[in-house]
Amino acid sequence: MAKTNKKQALPLLDEFLENIQSNNYSAETVYNYERDLITFENFLTDDIKTSFTKLTKRSLIKYKAYLSSTSRHTASDGKGQKQLSSYSINRILSALRSYLKFLIDVDYKTPITADAVKLLKTEKKSGQVPDMRELIGLIESPSKFEKDPVIAMRNRAMLETLFATGMRISELLSLKREQLDQSGRIYIMGKGKKQRFVYLTPRAIKHIGAYLKSRTDDTPYLFIPYRGRNNADKHKKISTNYLQYKIKRYRELLSINVPISAHSIRHSFATYLAENGANPAAIQILFGHESLDTTTRYVHASDRYAEKIHTKFHPLKQ
Repeated sequence: MAKTNKKQALPLLDEFLENIQSNNYSAETVYNYERDLITFENFLTDDIKTSFTKLTKRSLIKYKAYLSSTSRHTASDGKGQKQLSSYSINRILSALRSYLKFLIDVDYKTPITADAVKLLKTEKKSGQVPDMRELIGLIESPSKFEKDPVIAMRNRAMLETLFATGMRISELLSLKREQLDQSGRIYIMGKGKKQRFVYLTPRAIKHIGAYLKSRTDDTPYLFIPYRGRNNADKHKKISTNYLQYKIKRYRELLSINVPISAHSIRHSFATYLAENGANPAAIQILFGHESLDTTTRYVHASDRYAEKIHTKFHPLKQ
């Protein structure tokens, strides 16, 4: 976890982090809360030079401006390199809200309430999903561009799995062989330690099988990194940065204009299922979302599909 050398400005911060950890939050989530609250500490001690007990609603207005600037201090006490999006700012503000609620729950006198922390209005982005031909080309691109046949098989199997299941990149790279059964069903322990099943297509099963046949190691992970020529790095996972870089590189080599990431492949999975008539509740289960509203935000109908619907259903089309 991130730590600072300064005297802790936020009361009961360690107790708050222990509390969310005891409530079964993942280590990554606890780390994110701590990082975001240390950003708030930096604002109090370095920017407005005040104590937590003197916090006011006007201080919160200044804090939002602070988060929007590139002169802010990051949790590691560096300078912000780029302007945060409204979504990132709201995540930091939500951490502060949760912290204030905790203080109130344990009867600690707070200078402001959690309700005083107002989130920003977020910009609406129209979702972009690549054309299916482009997506297929990207998924198949390792076979075309990778010179090492083992790397080609592994990367192809990863992309096939990603689109077949709609799983998160963190879930994909944490997969172990034992999680797959012979029918192509995968048991997932997802975000927030929620359990669910996802399902491989016969096509994805074929490419995973071809990749596994090339391996002679006993490493538990389904997809593994290599050091040197086909030398498996035992008990280590492939980094998310590696896979994101490869997706970006394949997209550039294919001259695809629409930005594609591992996350947008997940979006595409939901969108194309929906376009082919899949029940939104079924997509919700496959995605591992508690709320159907969350799922629908991921389902972005493509412009091509919207045009097809318009042509088919407009009352004055003749």
